[in-house]
Amino acid sequence: MKKSYVFPGQGAQFVGMGKDLYDNNEQCREMFERANEIIGFRITDLMFAGTPDDLKQTKVTQPAVFLHSVILAKYLGESFQPDMVGGHSLGEFSALVAAGAMDFEDGLRLVIARANAMQKCCELRPSTMAAIVKLDDKTVEDVCAEVTAAGEVVVAANYNTVGQLVISGTIEGVNKASEKLKELKGRALPLAVGGAFHSPLMEPARVELAEAIEKTQFRQPICPVYQNVCATPVTDPATIKANLLMQLTSPVRWTATVQNMIADGASEFIEVGPGTALQGMVKRISADVDAHSAQ
Repeated sequence: MKKSYVFPGQGAQFVGMGKDLYDNNEQCREMFERANEIIGFRITDLMFAGTPDDLKQTKVTQPAVFLHSVILAKYLGESFQPDMVGGHSLGEFSALVAAGAMDFEDGLRLVIARANAMQKCCELRPSTMAAIVKLDDKTVEDVCAEVTAAGEVVVAANYNTVGQLVISGTIEGVNKASEKLKELKGRALPLAVGGAFHSPLMEPARVELAEAIEKTQFRQPICPVYQNVCATPVTDPATIKANLLMQLTSPVRWTATVQNMIADGASEFIEVGPGTALQGMVKRISADVDAHSAQ
């Protein structure tokens, strides 16, 4: 019986996130205040008492979700005993810090660099994402390839759970693919995101982030980290760095990640951070495992 700790990504944020940790634990409060210094503004003010629109900005959302997740893992103390960890998109950075593959401050700086680079890409070319449900992966992939061959950009970006795949690309590309998929009896749900994450449109961000990742010191984690691009366990620091860089322009293979964790013995999934999205995905992938929030 193995424990898997999983860390959410962008979209899990909510106003008030992390305030109980700040108010009730001195070590957590010190970590939040150090983060305010590094970021250069009081992100805690936006997290605890901002507006939903404040938190939707990529440059705010990503460090906010990272901070809540990592500081919660620290708060768990000796009860944080993972046999394996994984994170969805941004959550992979949280997982790596929680598993000791990099320091808290280095992880935060990387998340800030990633968020700023992605924000620039969003402003460079209008783009979006949409969740496609009720269709198999191959059908969605084929339609994306057809629309891309016709001159737009749209790709499968997040393999979230069985029967739910998020597509990403230009606004026109996503719209065309969505219409074709609706004709095939699928549902297309536009996502309130600033750009085409995990698509080729993030290439400028990948180039910008490469320098920051290269300068960051990575160590062997305390347990295997199942990374998004491969969905398999990784412990080698050089491989972790390479996969982390590829993540920006590659799909998040979350369904395969959870399936591989289960195959490797995981029977309990503990979500560390805001929201409950990941445990919902885990339960849809397998009804036989226990999935819940960190306490």
